[in-house]
Amino acid sequence: MASRTSPTVRRRRLASEMRRLRRESGKTREEAARFADIAPATVSRIEAAVHAPKVADIMALCKFYGLDDERTDVLVTLARQSRQRGWWQKYGDAIPAWFEVYVGLEEEVSELRTYQSEVIFGLLQTEAYARAVLLADDNVSPDDGERMLEVRMRRQKLLDEGPERPKLWIIQNEAALRREVGGRAVMHEQLDRLMTISQLPGVTIQVLPLSSGAHPSMHGSFEILGFPDRRDPDVVYVDYRNGCIYLEGPGEVDDYAQLFNQLRARALGPDETRALIGEVVQRMA
Repeated sequence: MASRTSPTVRRRRLASEMRRLRRESGKTREEAARFADIAPATVSRIEAAVHAPKVADIMALCKFYGLDDERTDVLVTLARQSRQRGWWQKYGDAIPAWFEVYVGLEEEVSELRTYQSEVIFGLLQTEAYARAVLLADDNVSPDDGERMLEVRMRRQKLLDEGPERPKLWIIQNEAALRREVGGRAVMHEQLDRLMTISQLPGVTIQVLPLSSGAHPSMHGSFEILGFPDRRDPDVVYVDYRNGCIYLEGPGEVDDYAQLFNQLRARALGPDETRALIGEVVQRMA
């Protein structure tokens, strides 16, 4: 994954380091802000990874925490990397601010585990299927829908990276296979794509069958994002209509990891999944 870097991941790592340094120093945000000649709110935003900090502010804080030149250089480099622009930023309003963070995290992900309840997972969607999903919302104009579609298709370049492709483990509710999004022709193409992608190295697709009955994630979909550097802990992403939640606490991430394992145990195996997809395709012919 070394060939992919994301300013979002760098900003998140920097925030974690700055939080740790201040706590280890025993200083308050107000004391740190006073020394660096910045507002306490700026220190809070740096530690929360809310925005890309100024290099000068990071240098001043490193001096306050008593860091040597080598450790300061590492954090200053992170600050500079966090201020770079990601490819997704050129799409402006086509990506809500809360989702920009997700796209930035996804750009450097090395492992992604997800349960999807209603639709085929975005990285696996065909263009026609994705367009039908996006335009199903009456609040999305055709122009906005096309811009959002461009972003979704661009994100799928992650699948073209061969050996550096992130590991994907997708549990897909059977209902999403049978819901005719865009009509039968669109679904036929979509399911063919699922069959193809399911055979890629490092990709596991399992279907949670309707026959499994009640299950522990009936509240909805979620994703667990893992990163190649151990300094970047896993993140759980849960979205809803007008926003999302990012969970980063070890206990929260562990809870969703256990939830994923419970679903995995209830789902069909990869070969059984391909057999079911083939059956659904035949019925649509």
